[in-house]
Amino acid sequence: MQTSVTPTHCPYCALQCGMNLTPVPDGDGGSVVEVTERSDFPVNRGALCGKGRTAPALLSSRVRLTSPLIRTDGELRPAGWDEALDRIAEGLSRTRTEHGPDACGVFGGGGLTNEKAYTLGKFARVALGTSQIDYNGRFCMSSAAAGGIKAFGLDRGLPFPLEDIPRTGCVILVGSNLAETMPPALRYLTELKENGGTLIVIDPRRTRTAEQADLHLAPRPGTDLALALGLLHLVVAQGRTDEAYIRERTSGWEEARAAAMAHWPEYVERITGVSVPQLRETVRMFCEPESAMVLTARGPEQQSKGTDTVGAWINLCLATGRAGRPFSGYGCLTGQGNGQGGREHGQKADQLPGYRKLDDPAARRHVAEVWGVDPDSLPGPGRSAYELLDAMGTDIRSLLVMASNPVVSAPRAAHVEERLRSLDFLAVADVVLSETAALADVVLPVTQWAEETGTTTNLEGRVLLRKQAITPPEGIRSDLYVMRELAARLGVEKGFPTDPEEVFEELRRASAGGAADYSGITYRRLAEENGVFWPCPADEPGGPTGVAAGAGTPAGAGGVHPGTPRLFLDRFATPDGRARFVAVNHRPLAEEPDEEYPVLLTTGRVVSQYQSGAQTRRVDELNAAAPGPFVELHPRLAERLGVVEGEPLAVVSRRGRAVAPARITTAIRADTVFMPFHWPGEGRANTLTNPALDPVSRMPEFKACAVRVERVAGRGGR
Repeated sequence: MQTSVTPTHCPYCALQCGMNLTPVPDGDGGSVVEVTERSDFPVNRGALCGKGRTAPALLSSRVRLTSPLIRTDGELRPAGWDEALDRIAEGLSRTRTEHGPDACGVFGGGGLTNEKAYTLGKFARVALGTSQIDYNGRFCMSSAAAGGIKAFGLDRGLPFPLEDIPRTGCVILVGSNLAETMPPALRYLTELKENGGTLIVIDPRRTRTAEQADLHLAPRPGTDLALALGLLHLVVAQGRTDEAYIRERTSGWEEARAAAMAHWPEYVERITGVSVPQLRETVRMFCEPESAMVLTARGPEQQSKGTDTVGAWINLCLATGRAGRPFSGYGCLTGQGNGQGGREHGQKADQLPGYRKLDDPAARRHVAEVWGVDPDSLPGPGRSAYELLDAMGTDIRSLLVMASNPVVSAPRAAHVEERLRSLDFLAVADVVLSETAALADVVLPVTQWAEETGTTTNLEGRVLLRKQAITPPEGIRSDLYVMRELAARLGVEKGFPTDPEEVFEELRRASAGGAADYSGITYRRLAEENGVFWPCPADEPGGPTGVAAGAGTPAGAGGVHPGTPRLFLDRFATPDGRARFVAVNHRPLAEEPDEEYPVLLTTGRVVSQYQSGAQTRRVDELNAAAPGPFVELHPRLAERLGVVEGEPLAVVSRRGRAVAPARITTAIRADTVFMPFHWPGEGRANTLTNPALDPVSRMPEFKACAVRVERVAGRGGR
C-alpha cells in the first residue's frame, strides 16, 4: 500500500484550498484516501469546509461511473472504450457530413483543469472544425470579466492576493455569501475587522456573511446598479473624489460623473429600498480610510445588466482613487474551481489561449503556429453558453459535454432539457451519472482530481499544481485520453498528447505574449513556489503583457519572472495605461413583477452543496446537512399566503413551476423569495429563472425574475 502524503488542492470552489491526501487502510487489505491538513498553503492555511473534507467520498466506485455506457433500445448499457469512442466519433462525423461542422457543439466546464480546457478548445476548432464551443463558466463570472476588461483592459478576478484584504480599511462585499460559498475565506473578513477595518455587505438576504457586517444593505434584487450610482453621486456631492488620481490615471470621468449625478439619493432609495442615511453611511465608511476595496460576486453579475453593474462599482473605486494602489481595488470572487483558468485558454466561444481574442488576426496567427495549422482554418467566434444550448436540435444537432450539468444549472432549465432530448446525438464525459449524462447516447467515465495531475488557476490568478495521489480504477480514462482518441478517429492523429505536463508546455507557448501569459510558469515552479500568479512571461518583468507585469514584484533570480501578485500598481492594461470610466445608467430588470407574478425570486447556494449538486448530492454527510431544496420567504408573505413552516410551496414563473418546502425567516425581504439551485426534479430552481442575456457578457439573468408563490393543494405543512 502506498503510504506517501501527496500535497494537492480541493476539487471544488475557486479558493482551491490546499490539502494533503494520505492513503489509510480500509480494513479489507486495501486503502482509502484521507484528507489531512496542509497548513503551508497560504490561501486556506489548513482550513477546509465540509465539501473539501469529504471530497474523497467521490472516489468511491459506489457513487461514480466505472464503465462507458451506450444507449441501446432506449437504455444505457455498459460498453467497452473502443465501442463507446467509435460511437461518439460516428455521431459527430455524421452530423458534420450532413449539416456542416458548426452543427457540432462542445460544452465545457469551469472545473476542467487548464490542460483540459486548453485541449477542449483545440479539439473543437482543429479536430471538429466548429465554432460552437462555450462552457458553464459563462454563467459564473462573464459580466465581471467584461466589466474588468472595459475598465482595466484585463480580466483577472482578484488583481491582488487574498492576504491583502485584512490590510485594507473597508470592504464592500456585493452579492456574495462568502461564509457559505467558500467558508475558509471568511477568515480574511474576520481579520479585516480585527485589524480595525470595516465590512459592508450588500445582499437582499441577511446571510451568514451579512451577519458579520458592520453595515448590511438589503436592496431589492436587480437594483445593484442604481445603488452603486447613488453612492457615486454622494461621493461627488460630498467632495470625496480623488481629483489628482482621476486626472493622472483615468479617462472618461466627465461622462461617468454626469450619469451618476442623475441618480440622486432619494431616487435611489425608491428604486432599491436602501434608505438615504444608509447610503450616506456607506460612503463615509468607504471613503474615510486610506484604502478600500469593492468585491462582487454573482448577485450583481448574474443580471441582464451585469456588465454595467460591475462598471458602476468600478467607477466608485476609480473616483475615490481605490484601484491600482496598495490594499485597494475592485475584485470579483470567482465561483468555480477553475473558473478563472477555464476561460483563459480557449473553451470560451470568443477566445484563444492566453486570453486572446478569436477575431484578432495576430492572435490567430500566433496560436495557429503553435498548433501547426493554417490560421484561416480556425473558425470564428461562436454562440455563448445559453445561446448554444437554445440552438440544440435546430442549428446544433450533436453535442459533446465535458464536466457540466446544464439540465440543472442552466436558466430556463426545462427548456434546455427539452432541447437536449431533441439532439440527434449527445455524448457526456463526467465522473458521475449526472442528470445531463442520463440523457446521453454515450457516457464516458473520466478521472477526477485525486487521480490525475493538472493545473488550475484560483480566484487570485494564482496558477496551482494539483498532483495525482492515487491510481484511477480500472475502466476509467482521462479527458485528455478521450480527446486524443476522438481526434484520431476524426482524422487528426497528432497534436493531442495525453501527458498533462506536455499539454502545459504547449499551453505556455500558446499563451506567450497574451494577456494571460503563462509562458514563464513550469510544473517545477508551481511545486516549489506554492503557485505562481499570472501574468508570468518567460522574459523579465515589463514583458509583452502590457500591464507592467512585474509591478510591485521584484525580479526573480537570474531574470526569471516572479509572477504578478498585484496588478496595475504602475499602469493599467489599456493602450494608454489609464483606467477607463464607463458611463452607465440604471435600467429595470428584464422581467419586473406585475399583478400576475408579484414577487421576485433570487437564487443561490448553501454551504453543504456545490453548483448543480451532481457530486455533492452523492456524499452522505453533505446530504444530511442539506437534504433538499426549499423556498425561503418572509413571515409577512407567509401570513398572506397562509403558509406554515415546512409546507410545500409552489413557485411559478413564466417558464415553469417548482415545488419545495417553505422556510420562513425575517432574513429576507418581504417582496422576495429565495431558492438554492443544487437540485433537479420538482424543486429545480432553474426551471424558473430567466435566460434574458446581458448584451455584452451574454450572462443570463439568474438572480432575479418575477414569480408568484402558491400553496400546493392537498399537500399541507408539518
